[in-house]
Amino acid sequence: MSGTLEFIKSAGIKVWVLTGDKIETAINIGISCNLLNVDMETFIIDARSTKAVMLQITQSRAEQKQTELARDNAVIVAGDSLIKITNNPRVKAEFLELSQSAKVVIACRVSPKQKAEIVTMIRSNNPTKNTLAIGDGANDVNMIKAAHVGIGISGLEG
Repeated sequence: MSGTLEFIKSAGIKVWVLTGDKIETAINIGISCNLLNVDMETFIIDARSTKAVMLQITQSRAEQKQTELARDNAVIVAGDSLIKITNNPRVKAEFLELSQSAKVVIACRVSPKQKAEIVTMIRSNNPTKNTLAIGDGANDVNMIKAAHVGIGISGLEG
């Protein structure tokens, strides 16, 4: 094991990365800290309309079911798509089903408000689970406050 996040993931803890970075940057970061690897099936949700987001999610769920026993998988979701997801209960339920089966979820280009909304969504969908949020800047305060346990890292942001 080469890192803390890899160790946490191997312990069966679900890891969600909530970042303002663009998708490509977030994927590179995920690979560098061993959250993602080349053997994983990666599902990207980046459509801009509710209908297209739902289509991406249902196609991803179908593929996920086919490869569930064979490969780990990750979900990468863009902030614009996340708006469509959180505003539509049916799409939200489908997204939560997709993300429940993933080893890693990375939400990209998300605002500070969206970070808190994601933590709240996970808490309400998993009432028996605990959430931990770790942030390194003022844009993470609401997310940290929304989690069961919040950790703020002091120092230079990033």
